[in-house]
Amino acid sequence: MLAEREAEVLVTGLCYPECPRWHDGHLWLSDQYDRTVWRIDEQGARTVAARLDGPPSGLGWLAEGDGESDSDLLVVSMHDRTVRRVGADVDGTPTVFADLSAHHRGPSNDMVVVPPDLVYVGNIGFDFYAGESLAETVLLRVDGDGRVSVAADGLVCPNGMAVSPDRDRLYVAESLAGRITTFAIAPDGTLHDRTVFAELPGRRPDGICLDADGAVWAACARTPEAVRIAPGGEVVDVVRSRDNHVYACALGGTDRRTLFLCTAPSDVPDEALARRGGQVETCRVEVSGAGWP
Repeated sequence: MLAEREAEVLVTGLCYPECPRWHDGHLWLSDQYDRTVWRIDEQGARTVAARLDGPPSGLGWLAEGDGESDSDLLVVSMHDRTVRRVGADVDGTPTVFADLSAHHRGPSNDMVVVPPDLVYVGNIGFDFYAGESLAETVLLRVDGDGRVSVAADGLVCPNGMAVSPDRDRLYVAESLAGRITTFAIAPDGTLHDRTVFAELPGRRPDGICLDADGAVWAACARTPEAVRIAPGGEVVDVVRSRDNHVYACALGGTDRRTLFLCTAPSDVPDEALARRGGQVETCRVEVSGAGWP
């Protein structure tokens, strides 16, 4: 039987929160239209982790687990199509770690970092606000030295990503195709064995995360829900926001059993800035998070 629950509000007053990550005992996220990366504790208190001169998106850390955090933070800068490396001094300008512009025609978007130094970055693929037609695009790989290469092509708005705990499978939400696709990750980081994990007709999967049972939690952009998808593609659990659409999700907390939802009333920049109705919402779940992010 399909389980359905309602999330509780933890943080209010955001514009358009996206790309949540549990790291170093805190939730980190990009408030895209406020051009800010926030670090949030479990009580909802937030501090600025980084400010960019354009919308930030995907987050990750190089050499995760070695005791370093702020100095190793990577942030996708959407409009100039770069990955920025953020120093400990948030008043400084984040430096360019990788330039994606030769391959990303549309805004760069979400990212997953597999420690110690393997990065995959997606992009929207076209300018939908300018009325451009939907187009297939590429998923990029960035190595620890900032070198950029194409990891896969023929994707439709590759968005949220996650990597299995054994680092041998990459999951990609193809938002505008309504599906989640997986790839096998070879020891050298190349991708192969492209497979559809789930078709989600009527839903638009955005940010995703994995749990220890091999299920995928997917935020369904432009609807007020995140869904849990079991291996085989069946939706088995739904967590709803009372007020907003749900754009991204992460499993975190000390036991990784708190599902954090990034929600907002709109993803249109002017509307989101004016309303500041973005929230972080939470729900306790039965199966803990696994893998990255």
